Amino acid sequence: MKQIILMRHGKSTWDYDVSDKDRPLQEKGIKDANVVSNTFRMHAPKLDFAFSSPAIRALHTSMIFVRNLGLDLAQFRVEKCLYDFSGDGVQQFVSNLDNNLNTVAIFGHNYAFTSLANSWGDQYIENVPTAGLVHITFDVDEWSRISKGTTKQMVFPKHLNK
Repeated sequence: MKQIILMRHGKSTWDYDVSDKDRPLQEKGIKDANVVSNTFRMHAPKLDFAFSSPAIRALHTSMIFVRNLGLDLAQFRVEKCLYDFSGDGVQQFVSNLDNNLNTVAIFGHNYAFTSLANSWGDQYIENVPTAGLVHITFDVDEWSRISKGTTKQMVFPKHLNK
């Protein structure tokens, strides 16, 4: 069985005159990434690897998640192709993953993650919010064969920040 955790980066700021890739997280984005990752940790499967977009907001979100789940940095890598908004790059990346990896987390962007969560999962999601996490399982042994899976859980900040 293959499992994928898609996590959209936390809320970022437009307050700085920097490129899109260099936009940092807002304080709310940091808080939400901590709350979501700590909540997910209570029911998280053992992760084999985590991958992040090189955008600062995704990278910062991934580091919060990796730290809170106690993942070794040797099991983490930044991938340029994950700076993707359509989902095509992420889908291609996932289909080429090493089949020795069974459970992976990917940190990236919308519209890609909403599109993939709806394409791969069995529950419709109108929008994966910032710092939103979607965990999907697939009853296959090869990443190239994933198609429709089961949406195992969704962890969204708006359900946790009361």
